[in-house]
Amino acid sequence: MKNYIDVEERLPLLKTIPLSLQHLFAMVGATILVPIITGMSPSIALFCSGIGTLLYILCTKAKLPAYIGSSFAFIGPMGVASAKYGTSGMLFGIIGAGCVYIIVALIIKFLGTKWLEKAIPPVLVGSVVIIIGLGLAAVAVDWAGLNINSALPDVLKHVSRGNIIAVSMITLLVGVLGSMFFRGFMGVIPILIAMVAGYIAAIVLGVMPQETLQKIASTPLLRLPSFVTPTISWGAVAIMAPVSFVTLAEHIGHVYVTNNVVGRDFTKNPGLHRSIMGDGVATVFAGLVGGPPNTTYGENIGVMAITKVYSVWVIGVAAVLAIVMSFIGPVAAIIENTPRPVMGGVSILLFGIIASSGFRVFVEDKVDFSKKKNLILASVVIILGIGGATIKIKGVEIAGVALATLAGICLNLILPSESLSEKNN
Repeated sequence: MKNYIDVEERLPLLKTIPLSLQHLFAMVGATILVPIITGMSPSIALFCSGIGTLLYILCTKAKLPAYIGSSFAFIGPMGVASAKYGTSGMLFGIIGAGCVYIIVALIIKFLGTKWLEKAIPPVLVGSVVIIIGLGLAAVAVDWAGLNINSALPDVLKHVSRGNIIAVSMITLLVGVLGSMFFRGFMGVIPILIAMVAGYIAAIVLGVMPQETLQKIASTPLLRLPSFVTPTISWGAVAIMAPVSFVTLAEHIGHVYVTNNVVGRDFTKNPGLHRSIMGDGVATVFAGLVGGPPNTTYGENIGVMAITKVYSVWVIGVAAVLAIVMSFIGPVAAIIENTPRPVMGGVSILLFGIIASSGFRVFVEDKVDFSKKKNLILASVVIILGIGGATIKIKGVEIAGVALATLAGICLNLILPSESLSEKNN
């Protein structure tokens, strides 16, 4: 007798909702953090997460259980694009990133994935992931109150820096302990638990102003998410689209992990091209209505591994719950008014994990740095990305992560696999 719920199985709604809530809680902490960091609306991120997941389910013919949430890989490029082209222009960049997914999905359908593996080898993926994490390090330290040279925002000027640091460190400590020692479902949501603990600490230590609490309490029960429409900006596309190649590698990795958890080969049925297409369609939709770019979430794969419930029906109900939550005013108000030190504490852990994930790619894929090509590729990509290099071609600027990614792809295609000295040896 089997001890799991299969992909196509549909459960009664009363049994489905508790399981769906687990998926919702698993992704909500990280998904809402992306818009908070980038100045977007958390409610629209929840809305796009839910709609994006339903679109993904349609594209994969309801045969691949995966939840779609906000992507951390685009945080840096989103900030650069917003500063140069405004929020509306940046949203067009998100649409461009989604279109890259769709184009790649069509190519994979006819040509397979070998070309993609050659264009973005593990050494390039790992290097770009490292600069995504390290590029955000200063932001996390600043928000945590640990940069004494940084001026505090007006809302925190009445609070001692010691209390600010205390809140950020409590948040960080709970996140670290949760990641290390929580088990089962609790072990999947340490970020959410850390944010709740930090929020409580902020209220107790006076870091959360009374006016803010009153504003949250007076928020109407129902409120529309903050929809924003894009404006055409090819410069924003140039900044954001190249990052898609790195998140594509992450997406493919998630599909293979899901294969192992569920015991099926989803690259054949419904097909990797359908999965990538679903991610691309979800991201294009997000750009059209004002949400952040999307990606599949490893946390939800963890929930499936724990519960042994692989039903796409459960994932779909979780998506509907996310959409409903995006219209609940007090929920949106609580998220939007998350104290900055709480975000700082969580970000120290999250951004560090992102950077460390790059080193993990090096280890797991056995990247050999005794080979000069790998050493040169990683060196150039990391320095260009961390240094914030920018070039302008016919009025279009390419900067930071995008420039580093493009440079890495070009170097990888141009450089021989071995140097002359290595051949002679």
